[in-house]
Amino acid sequence: MTGGSVFDALDQQHRELGDFLERLEPADWEAASRCDGWSVADVVLHLAQTDELVIAGCTGAATEARSFFSPNATGVETVDDAAERAVQSERGLPIEDLVARWRRASETSRQLLRDRPPSQRIPWVVGDLPPRTLATTRLAEYWIHTGDVFPAGQAADDRLWHIARLAWRTLPYAFSRAGVDLSGPVDLRITSPEGDEWAFEPDGEAATTVIGPALDWCRLAARRAEPVDTALKAKGPDADAVLRLARTFA
Repeated sequence: MTGGSVFDALDQQHRELGDFLERLEPADWEAASRCDGWSVADVVLHLAQTDELVIAGCTGAATEARSFFSPNATGVETVDDAAERAVQSERGLPIEDLVARWRRASETSRQLLRDRPPSQRIPWVVGDLPPRTLATTRLAEYWIHTGDVFPAGQAADDRLWHIARLAWRTLPYAFSRAGVDLSGPVDLRITSPEGDEWAFEPDGEAATTVIGPALDWCRLAARRAEPVDTALKAKGPDADAVLRLARTFA
């Protein structure tokens, strides 16, 4: 397997964000992030809240993990709406308390994911996920939000393999979420930051093929780049839809 252990990659991603946060001045926490309407402090609060959901799922508090996204709640139609509601409910915590909370949730959630049996299904916001898949989902989210608060610190290394694979494997979910039919399997052949080819091939014959830089594919799936702003090329019946709908989050 390319990319090494996803648990190691997640540890590294958390450390890098933590190192960046240590360098912030008090005023920096209120600076706008790339998340619309969220400050740097809001992004860190969101990460703490979602790490706490991982802890809840791993320790048997399935109801708490599920309750984060309640489509019947007023003003909540999507997971993004749920995240906004959660941040609004606790926005304004003292920075010292916020950082301590994030570090505690970060360390505990990562250790719990490592300790779970590989076959265990962990309740998550949408569906139940095995530890490795949930760790990959968390890596993708942390990678996205590190770039939201510190663009220059967003990693472009083997960690992208895990994120790229997640975006490829969840294409059926992305199409279903958008109410669009996927014509057939997708063959993804992307170039790593080091210049190697990462090939994600379906079991059967591919209907659509995507090629280009791994970083562009990950930025596209993170919804931090539009297809036209990347060097990605796709051909096949779902070419445009794949580049439009690929995503790494619910």
